[in-house]
Amino acid sequence: MSLFTKIRSLFARKGKKPVLGIALGSGGAKGMAHLGALKAFEEEGIEFSVVTGASIGAIVGALYAKGYSSDDMIGIVGSLNAKEFSKNLRPFADLEFAERFLEQYLDGDIGDLPKPFIAAATDAATNQSVFLRSGRLVRALTASAAIPPFFRGVEIGGVKYYDGAFSDAVPSDACKELGAEFVLGIDLAAFARQEEEKGGFRRILGSAINAMTPIKYTEDCRSRGYEYANFMLRPDLGTFSATDVSHAAMDAMYEIGYREAKAHMQEILAAIEEVSRARRKR
Repeated sequence: MSLFTKIRSLFARKGKKPVLGIALGSGGAKGMAHLGALKAFEEEGIEFSVVTGASIGAIVGALYAKGYSSDDMIGIVGSLNAKEFSKNLRPFADLEFAERFLEQYLDGDIGDLPKPFIAAATDAATNQSVFLRSGRLVRALTASAAIPPFFRGVEIGGVKYYDGAFSDAVPSDACKELGAEFVLGIDLAAFARQEEEKGGFRRILGSAINAMTPIKYTEDCRSRGYEYANFMLRPDLGTFSATDVSHAAMDAMYEIGYREAKAHMQEILAAIEEVSRARRKR
């Protein structure tokens, strides 16, 4: 390589924008807020090159990594047969029905996606976070979203996995591992209702569910997301639950996610520029 080529390469590297990553958090139906936030970023012209997610965040993230727009994803949500889906909701149900639905839009392996992608899941044996980055895509997504006691664990290569929310709810660290220099996280449970605010029946039901759950939440399941994120969006979804699938609730959660991203857009752009400046100084 000539001296001129080396100098040109150096300036080109310093002038490039940082690699942007997005880590989409867990939250069931609250994932509609992810779609609203992605819509806001599309309007701003911000595209993320690296994508990670846990549970519903993994599903939305895989769709984004495949190239679907937020509007496309709304159409996919609308195509879901809610009655058929509800028929499969029973204690420790098999997630093959979900794989069949997802495979219409996300066939192939993780490595086939145009953007680098990781789905965070929880190892049933160790209760620790695992980054699923290869193999059949829909299998990794159901493993990441297998929340007990509603669904049974998903086996991949002889290992059983459960919902990534138990060990890495907003997998910003996975984004960094994939090479993201700036990571934006979205925490759907930042304003989850505290146990003491719930009614007596809901507390008793929650205790019964916990007793049936084969894995537990790790101490850092949420804090690690904040540790590795450069910016964290925290849509206020405290009045909703992960099972709110009415049209009114989903529309409201989408709008909350959109407004949250819009409200912080200038801060996000400034944070990206700060990373860019630091990169140019290296």
